[in-house]
Amino acid sequence: MVLTLRSINEDPARASSHALETELAQAAAFVRKHSIASIYHAGSGHPGGAMSSADILACLYGAELNLWPDSIEDPNRDRFVLSKGHAAPALYAVGARYGFCDAKSALRLRKLNSPFQGHPHVLDLPWVETSTGSLGQGVSVAVGMAMGLKLQGLSARVYTLLGDGELQEGEVWEAAMCAAHHGLDNLCIIIDYNKLQSDNRNSEIMRLEPLAAKWRAFDFGIAEIDGHDIPEILKTFRRASVTQGRPSVIIAHTIKGKGVKYMENIPTWHGSVKFTRQQAEDALQSLGATRSEIKELLDV
Repeated sequence: MVLTLRSINEDPARASSHALETELAQAAAFVRKHSIASIYHAGSGHPGGAMSSADILACLYGAELNLWPDSIEDPNRDRFVLSKGHAAPALYAVGARYGFCDAKSALRLRKLNSPFQGHPHVLDLPWVETSTGSLGQGVSVAVGMAMGLKLQGLSARVYTLLGDGELQEGEVWEAAMCAAHHGLDNLCIIIDYNKLQSDNRNSEIMRLEPLAAKWRAFDFGIAEIDGHDIPEILKTFRRASVTQGRPSVIIAHTIKGKGVKYMENIPTWHGSVKFTRQQAEDALQSLGATRSEIKELLDV
């Protein structure tokens, strides 16, 4: 059945769902635009993975996490760990969108004395759960958090976002073995599976397939999704939240550089890049930014 706007509005539940999905799409667009601008001002950064993870982060902070700015001291809050710490511009952007930090201040990426460094730093930003950047360590910290919550009898959940190149670290699989052994059903691992890393495609450096079979062998609850499909992301988070007796992993198939055609699926846009003014303007325009938005983001 084709669902018209009128039929959505006649059903309050569908209307509410539609409104949420619209807000999350707008949030993801904000994350992408803000990330581009902050990397432009920094003169370096990792745009590809920030763009590929924007929809996932928007769904986490905008809908899934039991977490808000006033709850960062609450032991019952959900935890989020950005294991792929180089995607920090996207984390700062989603934090700005949902009130954890100031949007203009978050444009000061990698500047001296700025709390918004190239990788998240827990001592600089109190709403960041842990410092990350050394690949594989973030997921290990997330496993420790999930174990601690279980020992305290708390119902809070832990979510962690990994890059696919990060899965080439042995520490990831040690963490997976530990999580499954302890039946950490309060842990959800999300893989930003854009299939590219710093120098080339994953398959050319160290292949990951059969990826789902690997996680299945570790006794994880598994879902494979389109990491840019917001309704599917939301539905899968809900399924993970009711999984019992074992941890969950979501393999989110994404596009590196999503939303900027000259950047999509190009390994050189992984990181350590410097935008020219024209490249930044072109990227923002392709993301739907107006001329006034472009000026506001780039002329600060």
